[in-house]
Amino acid sequence: MKIASGIDLVEIERFRQLKPEILKRFFERVYTSAEREHIGASFERAAGLFAAKEALVKALGCGIGPVGWQEVEIRHQGEGNPVASLHGRAADLAQEMGILDISLSISHTREHATAVAVAIMEKRGV
Repeated sequence: MKIASGIDLVEIERFRQLKPEILKRFFERVYTSAEREHIGASFERAAGLFAAKEALVKALGCGIGPVGWQEVEIRHQGEGNPVASLHGRAADLAQEMGILDISLSISHTREHATAVAVAIMEKRGV
């Protein structure tokens, strides 16, 4: 087994300071409809999901650009545990890398949101 990780830290205040019309366009570009529903009016959740997307693409070894924002979707299951759902180029890249599983953790304070992504992959070659 081999692992790859990514981490990100986001200032929640940056979301609060966006003008409503800019915030709406930003949310539509970055978050899927399911993510927007989960976020509701919570800037903490928005920042947490943003950090998770950034951490996840870092674990994929790229960044946003080669992979689109909505190709990395963060869903929640059971007790609210975050789960990565990859689409398009992100899913292709994960498959090319031999990723078997991705573990996500999201946390926030009043001021910051942070996320860690750990990708577990099969070890290829020697």
